[in-house]
Order: sequence, then C-alpha cells, then structure tokens
Amino acid sequence: MKIHKEKIDLESKAQIEFIDITDRVQEIIDRSGVREGQVLVYVPHTTMGVSINHNEPMLLRDFMRILYKIVPVDDQYSHDLFELRRDSSADGRSNGHSHCKAILLGNSETIPVEKGKLFLTDRQSIFAVEFDGARKRDIFIQIIGF
Repeated sequence: MKIHKEKIDLESKAQIEFIDITDRVQEIIDRSGVREGQVLVYVPHTTMGVSINHNEPMLLRDFMRILYKIVPVDDQYSHDLFELRRDSSADGRSNGHSHCKAILLGNSETIPVEKGKLFLTDRQSIFAVEFDGARKRDIFIQIIGF
C-alpha cells in the first residue's frame, strides 16, 4: 500500500470561481505510481469547496447564478457583524455568504483510481470552487493504493 501526498497552489481571480483542477490531480496520480486505489481532494479553507461536475461554460454560469440565489451576497449574516467587531487583526471581509456557500458543497471529494487514471466520465471534472476570492489557496491531494 502506497500513500502519496502533494499540494496544489492556486490563486483565484474572482469572488466566485470554478477552477478545473482535474489535469493537475491526474498529474499527481501519475507521479504517485498508484495504479489502483483512491484519491482524496481536500481544501482546508472554510470559504472554498470541492465539487465534481460537467465543465461546460453555460452550466458553470448556472451554478453561480443558483449559488447567488440560494445564498445572496447582500443578505444579513451574523458572521459579518462578528468579523467587523473583532480585533483589528481581522481581515475585515464581510464573507458570511462565502462560508454558507462552502458548507453546501463540502471541502473534499474522493475519487477512485483505476489503471492509474481518475475514474471519471468524459463529462466529469474536479473543481476547486472559490467563494471568497481573489485569494491564494492550497489544495491537498492524497492518493492511497497499490
């Protein structure tokens, strides 16, 4: 049994952004030498998520529209008041909406690895989903298998 870990460094450019990391995850699998097993994609951020879906531009716009509709930026979030009242070392972001969006998606996905390849269909991609950009982010990849 092998365990291989690597980190992906990202820099988001927009407040909400779907960043396709499928190829980067596959490259890490290739380096790991694992042929059969699974890969964990994990983001250690409370305002970012991970999701698997179709990478089609109009659909990505639909996802963003739905996320803005379900969790609007201009709603009142208690977290924002807390952030503004905290000590001066707080970053001052009113990002309660970002935390709420992230909890809907979750912060990890586990994908099977078969014959050294991600077990995804042709229409599936792995997305790091930014909700509080633009920021520098880390994504951790852990591959377990043989």
